[in-house]
Amino acid sequence: MRQAKRTVTIQDVAQAAGVSVSTVSRVLNDKDDVAQTTYERVQTVIADLGYASSLAAKSMRSRQTNVIGLIMPDLEESFPLEVMKGVNQAITEYNYDLIVYTNGDISRNSTADKERQYVSLLNNNLTDGVIIVTPAATTFATSSPVVAVDPNNETPDCPAVIATNRDGALSAMNHLLQLGHRRIGYIGGRPDLQSAIRRQQGYCDGLSQAGIPVDPALMLVGDFTMESGYRCGQRLLGLAERPTAVFAANDQTAFGIAKAAQEIGLSIPDDLSLVGFDDIPEATYYLPGGLTTIDQSIRQMGLVATEMLVKLIRGESLETMTTKIPTRLIIRGSCRSLR
Repeated sequence: MRQAKRTVTIQDVAQAAGVSVSTVSRVLNDKDDVAQTTYERVQTVIADLGYASSLAAKSMRSRQTNVIGLIMPDLEESFPLEVMKGVNQAITEYNYDLIVYTNGDISRNSTADKERQYVSLLNNNLTDGVIIVTPAATTFATSSPVVAVDPNNETPDCPAVIATNRDGALSAMNHLLQLGHRRIGYIGGRPDLQSAIRRQQGYCDGLSQAGIPVDPALMLVGDFTMESGYRCGQRLLGLAERPTAVFAANDQTAFGIAKAAQEIGLSIPDDLSLVGFDDIPEATYYLPGGLTTIDQSIRQMGLVATEMLVKLIRGESLETMTTKIPTRLIIRGSCRSLR
């Protein structure tokens, strides 16, 4: 019978390197009172034996792990991936490691109770603090810091990073209105998120300021996915009087609308103008000429969230509980003028 592989211990490392356990511990914690030759010998043994120190044990000794947790709703979606890139950039500067935890399918698993479970799991001796992306929960029972990116509430009980969603949506609508569009469709995002609520508000405010009544037939609820954009796009483009332009609550939704338009022989922008929101990398090349969209500096949101979390871990105070990242209109080739 094949024997199970035994876990390598710190005692094994000490014996193989010919030093004490305390010396190995000092090497693991990068103390500067270990001779260079001893340090290198211990590191070589650690690599040869494949030893990995326990985060939980390290936390019990020092009350810190030097690890940040990142809870993401879905690895398939561009928004959380771009947030992660910003977090990854920041942890290098602050000399932290990162644990990424995902609950898989956002449509099935993103519930407040589950999110609170994940925060407790990571903050219970594994991490010094957690960043959670697009959470449904607004409160977390943990003594370690939590920072939310794009929460479902504008005033959650934890510090948060959000974009100026209403202003961004309003600038998208003003762009379409200035091009002469009056029948403008809208496909929203997850209705449990504050960002989706504020973007819809910007859509409605844009119409109101132009003296155009809101047509409920032109407003559909999506979930920020390409699939929902495709389904809702089919409905909008199947209307007897279809819209001349559609504003999508995010770029993935816009891509789904583009697919629905292509299937019925409509060209963008000749037959349909299209605007997204996010400015994910794919927006520059997904359509001929690129997608006009709203840039909300997603990577910057991840970077700022990390800066806030590190301050809290170090016991420093924050200037504000909610940091708002400005949005800006990025004009590419997916819209045309009707004037």
